Amino acid sequence: MLAANSRAHVDCVSRVLKNADRLPQAPVPALILDSWRRSMELYRLDPGSQQGPRILSQSLLNECRERAELFLRIASDAVARLHERVRGADYCVLLTDAQGRTIDYRVESAIRNDCRKAGLYLGTCWSEGEEGTCGVAAVLTSKAPVTVHKRDHFRAAFIGLTCTAAPVFDPLGELLGVVDVSALQSPDDRRSQHLIRQLVEQTAREIENAFFMHSAQGHWVMRAHGTPGYVESQPDYLLAWDADGRLQAINSLARQRLVERLGRLPEHIGELFDLDQLRRVSATSAQRLPGLGGLYGRVSAPQRRERAQPLHQAQDARIEQHLRLATRVKDCNLAVLVLGETGAGKEVFARQLHQQSLRRDGPFVTLNCAAIPESLIESELFGYVAGAFTGASSKGMQGLLQQADGGTLFLDEIGDMPLHLQTRLLRVLAEGEVAPLGAARRERVDIQVICATHRDLATMVADGRFREDLYFRLANARFELPPLREREDRLGLIHQLLAEEAQACGVEVVLADAALQALLVYRWPGNLRQLRQVLRYACAVSEGGQLHLQDLPHEVRGDAVVSAESGVSCPARQLLLDALIRHRWKPADAARALGISRATLYRRVHEHRIEMPRMKG
Repeated sequence: MLAANSRAHVDCVSRVLKNADRLPQAPVPALILDSWRRSMELYRLDPGSQQGPRILSQSLLNECRERAELFLRIASDAVARLHERVRGADYCVLLTDAQGRTIDYRVESAIRNDCRKAGLYLGTCWSEGEEGTCGVAAVLTSKAPVTVHKRDHFRAAFIGLTCTAAPVFDPLGELLGVVDVSALQSPDDRRSQHLIRQLVEQTAREIENAFFMHSAQGHWVMRAHGTPGYVESQPDYLLAWDADGRLQAINSLARQRLVERLGRLPEHIGELFDLDQLRRVSATSAQRLPGLGGLYGRVSAPQRRERAQPLHQAQDARIEQHLRLATRVKDCNLAVLVLGETGAGKEVFARQLHQQSLRRDGPFVTLNCAAIPESLIESELFGYVAGAFTGASSKGMQGLLQQADGGTLFLDEIGDMPLHLQTRLLRVLAEGEVAPLGAARRERVDIQVICATHRDLATMVADGRFREDLYFRLANARFELPPLREREDRLGLIHQLLAEEAQACGVEVVLADAALQALLVYRWPGNLRQLRQVLRYACAVSEGGQLHLQDLPHEVRGDAVVSAESGVSCPARQLLLDALIRHRWKPADAARALGISRATLYRRVHEHRIEMPRMKG
């Protein structure tokens, strides 16, 4: 039957492509026809193939999810709500990045295996170049919502699927990713997907708007709609502008409507509204806006940065001591150098340090010197004036040094900064002035610098790969963070991060003993970053409310996990004992060091049959 369906589909695709130019109306939509043609002629794909989609390795999937971490975090709740609305009809929900790689998904356990066989799974790749015509690929090429219904798919492996997808854009109009709802079986009539398409488009807009509001916290923001009741929940217009009225961000629907109305995108809010009147519009209730007739909206001022709580409540005693000393050093206007392995939490430490310092109300600006091409670091750090070089923005660009004025600049992976830029940075730190590219005058900046690296800067200085004078200026105080495998609070961190990732995935899970032992004994070369990715993956694939050993990636499971019942070589038991002995059997101190409550500590002492000595006095 499969072979017959495959042959029939190949014949249909070949016949349509061969005769499309002669037919008054093609039997498939133009978008599908164009995609079929590219799949056949450009990508040389086989329409008869029954092979499933390519699945990323765990390490590549982790990299993709890490790069899209903010997008994932913001989209998670909306994806979960969408799944709640469609799961009764046996739909699954996928979230892909801008290359069509599935970085999150939701599916009912009853159809999980069938969906996985069909390729509807975490890590699958749905670009047109790999899989031909499909829902995600159609959105990637058209940048618009699409339903690809059954035999619209190019490859025979997918002709039973119905996929409805919509794009999500960032505030600058660039594609962030795709929301896709797919069914293994659905009615033959394409119109049956009308309601699903509305839900998918609504979810994509919801994610886009949430991403916009997160990105625009430092700007004036206007939300607007033709109906007052929709201003808050479903705004058609989202506009963000700076103190001078220059537009910094516009949501995709507003971009489309403004181009239709004006023939171009405006550069200043004053082209649309009277700026002084606009600032008097309420921030809490919808009012008729002065301009662009018929719109109601509200305007909010830039948000003041509030002191944030530490990102990880569990805390190692060494890190707490480092944080206390580093805060005193930083408040004396000295630079701080944070050392540690990749993923050990250097940026988290830097953020906590900023939040506890006298500059807590100022900006915290970050630059990862290893993540940006060498050709772009200079303009990112120093900025440039209009016309400074070919391809420069006509408005110029403020550099990160200027953005950090009055606050903290965090330079991650400082060891990867090119030598010629080290010279320029040294001058800024010495003189407190910055010269944007192409500028005739220097500008005063008041910044404090925190740097981080996993490299041995002293060796790099000896080898001539890092400036000695910059090293001595940056390394006034050095603080080395312990790797995860050496942290005494790793038990608490595991449970804390598991709770965060389970909530993000919309599931409730508890750790089985064997899984906990594996997590405790593993050496974690990628440290906290790797732990978070492993727990996120395990939450996505686990079933039945419990996270088992087999839900962990192979490299974490290892071969020598000993059952907790043996009580001898159990990492969790040893961790408890070490903490209790180190803190002289004081439960409160041991629990604090482990990052758990006293009640949890007592329960685990009982579970592992640890006898507490009777303390005199």
